[in-house]
Amino acid sequence: MMFDNRYGTGQSSIDGILRATNILFAGKTVVVAGYGWVGRGIALRARGMGARVIVTEVDPIKALEAVMDGYEVMPMMEAAKIGDVFITATGNKKVIRREHFDVMKDGAILANAGHFNVEIWIPDLEELAVRKRQIRPYVTEYTLKDGRRLYLLAEGRLVNLVAAEGHPSEVMDMSFANQALSALYIVENKDKLEPRVYRVPREIDEEVARLKLKAMGVRIDELTREQVEYLQSWE
Repeated sequence: MMFDNRYGTGQSSIDGILRATNILFAGKTVVVAGYGWVGRGIALRARGMGARVIVTEVDPIKALEAVMDGYEVMPMMEAAKIGDVFITATGNKKVIRREHFDVMKDGAILANAGHFNVEIWIPDLEELAVRKRQIRPYVTEYTLKDGRRLYLLAEGRLVNLVAAEGHPSEVMDMSFANQALSALYIVENKDKLEPRVYRVPREIDEEVARLKLKAMGVRIDELTREQVEYLQSWE
């Protein structure tokens, strides 16, 4: 999931927003809701394109990571007042809702990269709007009573799948290889496994990584026998 979400969704979400809007990220204030692997990938790429990135979180550990990664962290209510682009990546509902819409600047763009079309709470947006129109594919303009316009991308659905092509094959190959080897592991060890959830064995993750590095023409070091013995000597 680290590779799939961080590198796949991180890139394809930005790709979807660019295809839908053709905006310039440089100089924009981008608010990323959620600092899991998806949020990290999006934040990193937005910053790399010259955006000022703000992260919102409910988990104090993830919030602290975001701060120490160099991002601004604040509640969504504060971020809503200054953001130009909002990207949700939480897996929860009503992350952006009525009180946030009420204070957003004219022209704010809303996109979801984390879950179903419930992270941006569309019923509130529909109630607040006096006019609604599609101004280009995947971009719906909501005009509020005071004249402010908010732009919802991909009807609040996953912007990387609706407005772009999803993850590049160069990251999905790792996910599918991991799944295939995990299925093989279950078949080969079915008599030893209890009916519960298991983590993917580390050796499978390492094998997929080795295969990917080989395909990319990347070589790495190996531990010497002495180094292996030294590491194993610690208890």
